[in-house]
Amino acid sequence: MENKEIAKVMKLGASLMELHGMNQFKVRSFSSAVRKLEGFDFRVSDKSYDELVEIDGIGKGLATNLVQVYNTGTFDELQQLLTDTPQGVVSMLNIKGLGVKKVQALWKDLGIENKGDLLKACNDGTVASAKGFGQKTAENIIAQLMYEEEQKGKFLYAEIEEYALFLYQAITPLVSKVELVGQFRLCREYIDCLQFVVEFDELSEAHAILSTFGFWIPLPNEASPFVWRGRAPEFDLNIEVIISTNFYNDVLKYSAAPQHLYAKVNDTSLAEIIRNNRLASEAEGYTKLGYEFVIPELRESDLPFTKNIDVNSLISMDELKGVLHNHSTYSDGKNTLREMAEYCKELGYEYLGISDHSKTAFYANGLDEDRIAEQHREIDALNIELAPFKIYKGIESDILNDGSLDYDDDVLASFDFIVASIHSNLNMDKAKATQRLLTAIKNPFTTMLGHPTGRLLLRREGYPIDHAQVIDACAEHNVIIEINANPWRLDLDWRWVSYAMEKGVKISINPDAHEMNGYHDMKYGVLVGRKGGLTTSMTFNSFSVDEVDAHFVLKNK
Repeated sequence: MENKEIAKVMKLGASLMELHGMNQFKVRSFSSAVRKLEGFDFRVSDKSYDELVEIDGIGKGLATNLVQVYNTGTFDELQQLLTDTPQGVVSMLNIKGLGVKKVQALWKDLGIENKGDLLKACNDGTVASAKGFGQKTAENIIAQLMYEEEQKGKFLYAEIEEYALFLYQAITPLVSKVELVGQFRLCREYIDCLQFVVEFDELSEAHAILSTFGFWIPLPNEASPFVWRGRAPEFDLNIEVIISTNFYNDVLKYSAAPQHLYAKVNDTSLAEIIRNNRLASEAEGYTKLGYEFVIPELRESDLPFTKNIDVNSLISMDELKGVLHNHSTYSDGKNTLREMAEYCKELGYEYLGISDHSKTAFYANGLDEDRIAEQHREIDALNIELAPFKIYKGIESDILNDGSLDYDDDVLASFDFIVASIHSNLNMDKAKATQRLLTAIKNPFTTMLGHPTGRLLLRREGYPIDHAQVIDACAEHNVIIEINANPWRLDLDWRWVSYAMEKGVKISINPDAHEMNGYHDMKYGVLVGRKGGLTTSMTFNSFSVDEVDAHFVLKNK
């Protein structure tokens, strides 16, 4: 097990200890040890019991628990606490904005033991009138519970990608033609249904063949003559198979959003062409409309928008020359700086931007000034050893509550580039969040704006911002905006990419990698960029080392 996984188990133990009112000294001591665990630059699971006991802050009891966790995934005291706690109460600990003390009050004082009862109590005023809560807290809980409910049955594109392609390959021998369509082919951020268009030599056998296919569960009561429906048991995901008698018409129809299909061009639309013609290919549909072929990931945009896009100019993986915004074991990464650099070079990139967390991010082992100097010395040595590959000295500086950056100016000046990001006090209204970002963007040390809305797809909504105002400010102050390629973020949202390009703002596709394998998330950032029409010329990390050097020097003057 990795330290993060172990820490997650231990944190649950600490929360349950506090929930049950155990000795406060023990809870504080346990919580303190867990925080230290997150900052270790070695794998706890590589240490024996005797070695763990020797570590400052790890006593015999905690060492015993740690060994149990990395061997079994849990520890005895946690199992007893889970036995003594209703499962619904445990799940309430995950509600954003509810600390352990409030969950304890909801359970012990109000008798609430699950999220359903909690929602009811918020709606009928019970929670608002309880001591220590109030109307605003009740409204926040309702919003969070409703958001969780809306996300049920949805999966990230990256989560479902491998499984979708497996199903596609598995069904191919059973049919005469097949295509993955719908949300997956549009490269949506998340997916609640996998759709296929299939053609059979013998139409009468279609339902029987699909229903006996061993990788999904048929739902005959939800099917119709030309639409088979089922569930994918591994993900509990909806499956829809369109049984086609006009294959390319259906592929095109189910591979485009309504605003794309129904946009009028010379008094007709793609939808009308599909309806009135038997197409020999998807491309033929666009030809009849007087358009060049539009790639699927662009078909969520208005049709007129796509007319001005040269597909050959869109960013692609092989155009990327470097990866910026990455973390190492100096902060909360899994791999050392050397490992991150060597693997980045092995993948064929020319440069790496290392940007560990700043000191205010204590929860992520943020770097103080001494550790910054230590990291910079290591970067200098590695740059000599790995040349011409280059490591840029960066930091992901927290944007503080007033919009200022972490560290004094003399420390900020020691970096090649600075990714400015918000990680704390996320419960902001639009005016506050926007102003906080604007202040950071105006800071002359800010090179790049990281994950602008702070969203975590399917987990939490981002704080609301005025995207146009933020992008305009980036244009004025020569600040790059990242597309954070982590599948949970994909932020900047693709819908704002074209506006950023119009304003002359460069976009950097960043993996926000906390381990070597995180570099492979770059492809999801590329998909987001392509959906928004991002060109290679407007993608900052398509630049060569010399071009990046020149930009950083100019920005830091």
